[in-house]
Amino acid sequence: MENYVITIARGYGSGGKTIGKMLAQELGIQYYNRDILKKASEESGINLQLFAQADEKHKNGLFGPGKKVYTGELIPPSSNNFISEENLFNYQSKVIRDLAQQNSCVFVGRCADYVLNGHANLLRLYVHAPVEYCIHRVMEKDGLKSEDEALKKIRAIDKERADYYYHHTGHDWRDADNYDLCLNTSDFSWEKSVELIRAYLTVRFGE
Repeated sequence: MENYVITIARGYGSGGKTIGKMLAQELGIQYYNRDILKKASEESGINLQLFAQADEKHKNGLFGPGKKVYTGELIPPSSNNFISEENLFNYQSKVIRDLAQQNSCVFVGRCADYVLNGHANLLRLYVHAPVEYCIHRVMEKDGLKSEDEALKKIRAIDKERADYYYHHTGHDWRDADNYDLCLNTSDFSWEKSVELIRAYLTVRFGE
């Protein structure tokens, strides 16, 4: 079988990143998250800090209104838009596509489900949980002392991710039609979540 790729979009506090790491380890495949930024910086020559500042964020005041749906084209260094949010996304996406061709892997975030649309053996996951579950996990994980503080952080980060996704794909980040499998992590332990995803892989790809 050709390389298979798992993409994970995740609500903040749902445990999607942790599940992605566990799944990659269980399957013996590569795991990619923020290291995509470093690889994109090295390939483009654009400062890593610019990638970090725009990572899964879209701010109208900085980059302008509307959306710039990803087409796959890179903007050349001679252009005034070379370090635009659009081109930072373009380089990240190129890295994602190249890595997906090289080996089986797990990608977390960065619209990888959209970027890899049409890739053979692609499993697109959306990991979420009720807000009450996310609040308590964020309080524990981030050391926050109040539920209001945790809720404010969850809403802010999820809004950033939703705006970023819409800007680059033209789609609603939470729309189940974007994904092959939506997983509510409040229903299972992380170990059971990994087990369930692996069972789905076996049925779908024979892996």
